[in-house]
Amino acid sequence: MDFLRPDTLAEALTLKAQRPDAVPIAGGTDVMVELNFDHRRPAALLDLTRIAELRSWDADDGTVRIGAGVPYTRIIEELGERLPGLAMASRTVGSPQIRNRGTVGGNLGAASPAGDTHPVLLAAGATVEAASTRGTRLIPATDFYLGVKRHALEPDELITAVRVPATRAPQQFSKVGTRNAMVIAVCSFAVALHPAQNRVGAAVGSAAPTPRRASAAEEFLSAELTSTNQWESPKPLLDSVKRRFGELVAEAASPIDDVRGSAAYRKHALSVLARRTLGWAWQDYSGKVA
Repeated sequence: MDFLRPDTLAEALTLKAQRPDAVPIAGGTDVMVELNFDHRRPAALLDLTRIAELRSWDADDGTVRIGAGVPYTRIIEELGERLPGLAMASRTVGSPQIRNRGTVGGNLGAASPAGDTHPVLLAAGATVEAASTRGTRLIPATDFYLGVKRHALEPDELITAVRVPATRAPQQFSKVGTRNAMVIAVCSFAVALHPAQNRVGAAVGSAAPTPRRASAAEEFLSAELTSTNQWESPKPLLDSVKRRFGELVAEAASPIDDVRGSAAYRKHALSVLARRTLGWAWQDYSGKVA
């Protein structure tokens, strides 16, 4: 196995073009596990830890651009107010040691259906920045996930950043696991309110071959809030509205039975998570508007 260690992004892109079989590694929280258990034996590793460009974030024109090498700990500590949902999801990732090493860029690169940040990125309307020696392109999160651990990157591309709309509006993330901490999600859910656009974002994780938006639930709740003028004059949501929202979220999933939970349990849990997270987000929104 070859070990490639560039010092700059330009050098990394050149190496990736020359060696498209090279697997990028930054935090190593996914790649090293696969190597240690001999689930993967790539011809080369492309170490990105020296590249300063990947370890910074900036905000411009209402969007936060997070370098692919920014660890979860920094997202929690530095971006909680701008990106509340992403900070919540980051807090649920592994242990403090994992959060110090792991990155959203790595989560995207692994493209696991159970990745904790994926539902938030979908609900928030994030965009993945991919670069190669041919240039840079932007991939909407909704188009990034193609299948179980499959993504839309070309063989010569690297994830350089993720762009997430900054917001002061409430967002929520929650997941169910077999224990309280350091656990892969049995299922997860994120909701994001977008009052400037009179719409709601909602997405599920660990309940389908890919993370996916709950489009019917989004459309139902957006229409309900708009028709009742609740974006401007919020009031407590009817139980029937929250219940229908939860049902539509569950219908968006296509889970399987596995060692972590049954398909039926995942659908039930998603319905409950959707009702609860919506309740928390709406309570927060009502207080801010009032």
